[in-house]
Amino acid sequence: MAAIWDALRVPKEAAVSSDNTKAKHSGLVPFEPGKSGNPAGRPKGSRNKLGEAFLADMLADWAEHGQAVIAEVRADKPDQYLKVVASVLPKELNIKVNELDELTDEQLARQLAAIASQLAAAGVDFGAGTGAQEAPKPAPGVSTLQ
Repeated sequence: MAAIWDALRVPKEAAVSSDNTKAKHSGLVPFEPGKSGNPAGRPKGSRNKLGEAFLADMLADWAEHGQAVIAEVRADKPDQYLKVVASVLPKELNIKVNELDELTDEQLARQLAAIASQLAAAGVDFGAGTGAQEAPKPAPGVSTLQ
């Protein structure tokens, strides 16, 4: 085994030293503005070929097995299932609870005035506070501060 390592060992005089890097690069001239070392450039789409092929393969596999895999992961690994669900949700989830939330104070006032006029036209006394009750009375035998 030692003979193999000895055969692979590079003699010191053949070893490349990093001490002379400046000397090696001193005669080099940078590319002229607007020109590169590869005038033909990268072929269009070459960067995306692997990604597109991968996505096509994943889509084909998903079409065949996707729903079954989801059910299996949900049953066997619910923590991973939850991670996936959470990862596909948007970072900010805006839930519109009430359409009135988006109205300005002026718009709300106009809406309220319109409702009040409709109630008045229907004969409802809006100013009387329908549903109002008498002031509560204390229980018998309980003293009040007045």
